[in-house]
Amino acid sequence: MASQAVKQRNTISLRGSAQIVAEFFNYAVNSILYQRGIYPQETFQQKKNYGLAMMVTKDDGLLAYLTNVTKQMTDWLEKGLLQRLVLVVTSAFTGEVLERWTFEVQTDEATLNGGAAPEKPEKEITAEIQAIIRQITASITFLPLLEDPCTFDLLVYTDTKSSVPDEWEESDPRYITNATDVKLRSFTTKVHKVDTVVSYRLADA
Repeated sequence: MASQAVKQRNTISLRGSAQIVAEFFNYAVNSILYQRGIYPQETFQQKKNYGLAMMVTKDDGLLAYLTNVTKQMTDWLEKGLLQRLVLVVTSAFTGEVLERWTFEVQTDEATLNGGAAPEKPEKEITAEIQAIIRQITASITFLPLLEDPCTFDLLVYTDTKSSVPDEWEESDPRYITNATDVKLRSFTTKVHKVDTVVSYRLADA
């Protein structure tokens, strides 16, 4: 019986994987907004997750927005329709895109088509997510200082056959000219794999 319980806990369903990835996106976005000073530090509070002290927003408007986005992304992830999430940081003064955090998503087709659920210990997934969150926290050591007040947008790339809620708007890719790219770590549930890259514009010499 004991071995069966362990096996069950390590099995990753499509829905369970979607929830893990969507929760990661939520915490990653919160971490970026905090670390990059997009919102004042006093609008965040500490919450423990992944064995780390995470900073999450307590701003009602931002909280409602991220909750809505996370819910929609969970649905798209369950259907294998979510391809990419991009957090774009823009100067509030000039409208110039200064940073672009890209989370590429790959979905296992076999699982999506009803194949056997893969197995991976939850502890391994958590350790991989921990490593990415730590890299986001450490990003201030290499990213240029954001001197202007900044705003952010979330761009979600989905399969063309996905239905998009009316309140969502189409957007251009918001690329950075002559960007420098830094690849961060990846994590996988064996159902979904997430690769992370941050692109930024070097400060003028």
